[in-house]
Amino acid sequence: MSRIIDTGLEELSVMLCKLGNSSFDVVSLALRSCLTGADNHDRITDLSEAITSNAEKAENKAFELIARFQPVASDLRVIKSYMKISNDFARYGRYALDISYISKRMGSLAKCEDWMRSYIGNMSEKVLEMLQISINALRNHDVELARSISKIEKEVDESYFGFIEKLVKAASATNKCTIAGVLVVRYLERIADHAVYICESLVYVVSGERVSLG
Repeated sequence: MSRIIDTGLEELSVMLCKLGNSSFDVVSLALRSCLTGADNHDRITDLSEAITSNAEKAENKAFELIARFQPVASDLRVIKSYMKISNDFARYGRYALDISYISKRMGSLAKCEDWMRSYIGNMSEKVLEMLQISINALRNHDVELARSISKIEKEVDESYFGFIEKLVKAASATNKCTIAGVLVVRYLERIADHAVYICESLVYVVSGERVSLG
């Protein structure tokens, strides 16, 4: 017999699938724009903000299910997982915006060397394939499809380190420092962002107020 909470869980699943599709679209647009030099920053900004807003709606839906139906342990596992997935889709949107910002601020890859555009283009295809797998696995609750992402993830990791090594081998001592410095400050910036997210969550926990501290 179908339970009332099952309808709510299905609604939440549909929300997440739509969120996933939007996330795929914005990442794809950001990568195409970066590689070709097209200026879609404003559009990407709007899409990223919409994804963040819809992720919050999904999170609120999850809390509503907990509050209204007192879910059993198996339901809580699903709801907790859906909340994490919602956050992951929101991160896709944020990283798409980061890519677009770098392209706008530093210049697109369209003017870079052919090997670089080709390398990042191939890596982009693999990452987009991973995004599509994650969305389809969620939509169909396909465990085997979800497991298949591991192989491509290893290829993306290898591409990442291969790209860095190729840059380093071709670089002078000064440029090697530049590459290392850019990577380190990028990670520092991401750590700082997550510290802000923790503080924003704390404000919400204590006061119920959604704030942006970044």
